[in-house]
Amino acid sequence: MAEDTHRGTTEPVLVIIPTYNERDNLAPLLRRLHEHVPDAGVLVVDDGSPDGTGDLADEIAADDEHVHVLHRTEKAGLGAAYIAGFRWGLERDYATLVEMDADGSHAPEDLPRLLAALDESDLVIGSRYVPGGALVNWPKRREVLSRGANLYSRLALGVPVNDMTAGFRAYRARVLATLPLKDVVSAGYCFQIDLTLRTAQAGFDIVEVPITFTEREIGTSKMDGSIIGEAMVRVAQWGAARRLGQLRRLLLRR
Repeated sequence: MAEDTHRGTTEPVLVIIPTYNERDNLAPLLRRLHEHVPDAGVLVVDDGSPDGTGDLADEIAADDEHVHVLHRTEKAGLGAAYIAGFRWGLERDYATLVEMDADGSHAPEDLPRLLAALDESDLVIGSRYVPGGALVNWPKRREVLSRGANLYSRLALGVPVNDMTAGFRAYRARVLATLPLKDVVSAGYCFQIDLTLRTAQAGFDIVEVPITFTEREIGTSKMDGSIIGEAMVRVAQWGAARRLGQLRRLLLRR
């Protein structure tokens, strides 16, 4: 079992990296990851990439005992890929499960700080929108959209997290073992909001650690209008349900 050492504690860490057409980005990312968290396990979850990303991952895994590959036959969305990875990691008793993008936007250099912050929390989010966080080479339109989505989500859901859509995060296994993952159906980036809300509602501690987010240099973004639309609709539904629940509790107390 792969292990990672931080702040004097030894816990098995699994970094889950969903991929779809990321062949050119995968090997450089894994090299950087091994350099900064050398003993962490890595699970590449490939959704049948036509560019051969899954084949490359198999080649790397054959020579590196820390790297594992989970092949899925179709592109079923970011959320489904992460849930498959969570289940794989929980079945193998990893104590910490990390989400990381394959496109290089999440710097492995920041990961040791996320892991260290787990000493005093249950979910650590690598945040672009707290003091010390930064964006590099991101189009202004994308930044405005992202900041607006996070403000909308925070206000609608009443969860005091600045970067609810962030995809660079570390969970203690007990969080994911507690949450009803079978009920999570969010497919796109809305998945991150969904799990943040569920984690907060379950009473777990959430902290944000500043990171530097860098726009991908190779390949194209998977963001599209359907992903944005899903997030807007679901956040509105969750927000309405949360407010109704608060109103019912208030009326019962009276």
